[in-house]
Amino acid sequence: MAKDTKDSLVKGTLILTLAALVARALGVVQRIPLVYLLGDIGMAAYGIAFNLYSVLLVVATAGIPSALSKMISERTSLGRHEEADRIYRAALWFAAVAGVVMTAVMYAGAPYFARSILNPQATLPIQAIAPALLLFPLIAIMRGYFQGRRMMMPGGISQIIEQIFRVATSVALAYLLLSHSLDAAVAGASFGGVMGSVAAAAVMLYYALRLRKRDRGERAQSSGVAVPAAEPNQADRTGRAESEAAGGLLTFRTIYAQMFRLSVPIVIFSMTVTLIYTIDSSIVTLLLKDQVGEHTARELLGILTGRAQSLAGIPIILAVALSQSIVPIISGAYSQNDMKQVSAQTSKVLQLALLSGLPMVLLIALGARPLNGFIFGNAAGSVVVDAHAGPIIAALTVSAIFQIVMQTSGAVLMGMGRMKPLVLGVAVGIAAKLLLSFVLAPIWGIYGIIAATALCFILMTAINLRVLHQSVPFRIFSARRWAGLIASTLLVALGGLLLDAVVYKSVQPFGWVRANDFVQAVIVCGVVGVLYTGLLFATRVISVQDLSNLPGPLRKLLSPLLRRLKK
Repeated sequence: MAKDTKDSLVKGTLILTLAALVARALGVVQRIPLVYLLGDIGMAAYGIAFNLYSVLLVVATAGIPSALSKMISERTSLGRHEEADRIYRAALWFAAVAGVVMTAVMYAGAPYFARSILNPQATLPIQAIAPALLLFPLIAIMRGYFQGRRMMMPGGISQIIEQIFRVATSVALAYLLLSHSLDAAVAGASFGGVMGSVAAAAVMLYYALRLRKRDRGERAQSSGVAVPAAEPNQADRTGRAESEAAGGLLTFRTIYAQMFRLSVPIVIFSMTVTLIYTIDSSIVTLLLKDQVGEHTARELLGILTGRAQSLAGIPIILAVALSQSIVPIISGAYSQNDMKQVSAQTSKVLQLALLSGLPMVLLIALGARPLNGFIFGNAAGSVVVDAHAGPIIAALTVSAIFQIVMQTSGAVLMGMGRMKPLVLGVAVGIAAKLLLSFVLAPIWGIYGIIAATALCFILMTAINLRVLHQSVPFRIFSARRWAGLIASTLLVALGGLLLDAVVYKSVQPFGWVRANDFVQAVIVCGVVGVLYTGLLFATRVISVQDLSNLPGPLRKLLSPLLRRLKK
């Protein structure tokens, strides 16, 4: 049981991580031509539209994908496949209705929202991406169902296909419509999301039909085999009692009641990061226009949404994948009262989150200046971009480490059904974010708003970990390993800052600034990566035994390193 669960977590996480990495890479690739074509002012409008769409998408799905994953996992582990199928159908009906409603709301409300945040040019981009809400709630529900069945490949493939179509359409339309107007080009870039939704829906439909055919065959073969009953948890007993009271058939009313009990807290937690980014895109111009001028404020907003948020999102990819993989695993173990397994998986998922997230945070934060120059450039020759792009990317990326722990610890609480603490943590965090933004923006400008974001994540992380410690015993690292991790991180951060200052002044082999930035980024990121890995081994934060315990595919990938370390 433990081995199967471990394999499910690692395999599911690897699939989702690889898919998310490819999707994120395509997303960053998309931003490069868009920044060149639209400029930071155009990217500000694009970022507003995309962030608002992301919030409304979470609202449209109402947290049901994660709740569905949990409910499907519990029922399939207990052999109640007919109930799982009926729950899935109910979720699909909800998603279809919610998609129509939210599309209409987003399209009709676009002019009012854009004017309220002093960015009226965002109206067309918001309306252009609104039709994507027709399909994405359905896609999200299907991904949640597959995750509940421990099948991560369909969701991963659909992510990649979605991004390919999104990127191709966004860049092509932005290029073609730029000759008409900047507003039309930004709207064309936003419409790429609609084409991405069509492609993703086609992929999910293909996998759904395959699974349906397979299930029919398997259930026909096992129709005469009895399934041993497991001890149900409280949520399962409640659902079964309600089902029996309704005459033995699990009604849609019963399903929705149970689903929303789970999903309302989940939606509040799931939309936290998106909501924070949307808050930033809504208040930056309002808070900074008197301090730096409205045009400069919009440039800073373009840097934050078009550059920093895309790069700062890279370190959290594994955390998101871990979160999606761990919910059904924790739910299955918790429903069978296997607290030893819950404790082991909690420790494992938090260890993986930190050890995978910290190196990426350091690479991007310390290499922010040359990475920004190489990836995005500064075609307009803006003084604001030269002065602030690197520091804004670095500052937002540093906050990502707290976001990583917040998301993974929250996912464990989801799997255990501890929803109230999640709601409390989000409410406290968002309130602190708003308050601190208004307090710190007049003092530190855009960096005050980013600091408020970091403090918000820290507060929510502290609440989640406190509740987890009260619910299940776990330990992320020993005191010795914590000391080694902190010391290694501080040493690498100091060395990386000094190295960046040196290469900026002395490493300029080409006459083209972007080529110099590429060389400098390779040097800084390469040295930081090697140094950090070496220090983690030197301080015994990571041992050869840890690498030997990795799953088969990763052991094969790291086999040359393992052979050298064992000599």
